[in-house]
Amino acid sequence: MNRSCILLLFASLPLSSVGQTPESSVDPGTLQRIYEEVKTPFKHGVILKGESRDELVDCPSIFRHGDHWYMMYVAISNQIGYQTFLARSDDLLRWEKLGRILSFTQPGDWDAWQADGGIALCDPRWEGTHELTGFDGKYWMSYIGGALQGYETDPLSIGLAWTTDPTAVREWNRLRENPVLTPSQPDVRAFESRTLYKSQIIHDEAETLGWPFVMYYNGKAKNGWERIGMAVSRDLVHWTRFGGEPVVVNGEAEQRGISGDPQIVRIGDVWTMFYFGAFWKPGAFDTFACSRDLVHWTKWEGSPLIEPSEPFDETYAHKPWVLKWQGVVYHFYCAVGKEGRVIALATSRDLRLDRE
Repeated sequence: MNRSCILLLFASLPLSSVGQTPESSVDPGTLQRIYEEVKTPFKHGVILKGESRDELVDCPSIFRHGDHWYMMYVAISNQIGYQTFLARSDDLLRWEKLGRILSFTQPGDWDAWQADGGIALCDPRWEGTHELTGFDGKYWMSYIGGALQGYETDPLSIGLAWTTDPTAVREWNRLRENPVLTPSQPDVRAFESRTLYKSQIIHDEAETLGWPFVMYYNGKAKNGWERIGMAVSRDLVHWTRFGGEPVVVNGEAEQRGISGDPQIVRIGDVWTMFYFGAFWKPGAFDTFACSRDLVHWTKWEGSPLIEPSEPFDETYAHKPWVLKWQGVVYHFYCAVGKEGRVIALATSRDLRLDRE
């Protein structure tokens, strides 16, 4: 059996068959060290909101290009559907909206009324460049697409889009082979059989799993609850689901709960997944898990990284994008509260003191 066949067989095995050992888990001391490194106790406040109360903004993902920071985010008006937008900043605190980069298409298309994008192939190193890595001469995003109007109306699938300039305010090019993952494909797993949600794609240069590109995403089962699974690819076009089960599950005892919107970074020799949790504990909040091999993830069971505490995030504080720059950790998240659905920021140091 050649190497490619062996790797495909490995990807199709249930994760419980892939070799869960004590060595593949992350010890409590390391989890505590990671928590101390990434925690952001100082809520800076709302940094981006809709043009009106009827426009909701969501799902920040951040990258650096040249001398500026850019935020890819999504917005929905009047509950029609999500589209993707770009904003720019010089300091990660003050953001200027630039315009729309992924729009509705034509009625009848698989993604006619949902185009909810996030950056792909961002430098995963914790204190790296935070720049995007190109592939095939292009920059990439993955996005949630759907044919129906409404707030994330099922079924949703995952597509890819590309551009040659990620800072330009123009429509990104949808991949002709879209959608690349759907809940109706023959190899779909039970935890993703109803709809597919937010994804992040990393470039694993070491090809730890035998593939250069690894995607993490949350899928919704028939019972309505969400788990995080993974898929792998060599070319960003053709994807193979990895394992038979999700890699992050919460709420088993309560038989309810959501784990979603994964973001992957590498802190030293430890892979860290920031993600949000909801409903197996009150409200929605951000937490993390750690891995040595990108497959087996040990969940942090301590205090959330972000949880509701202020009027602007009193309902939900969730959907993380976390980065470290010049010694400060920035935790961007979707806040839902008295100002509607907005994007907020928390930091590891109280930056308001720097201006006093």
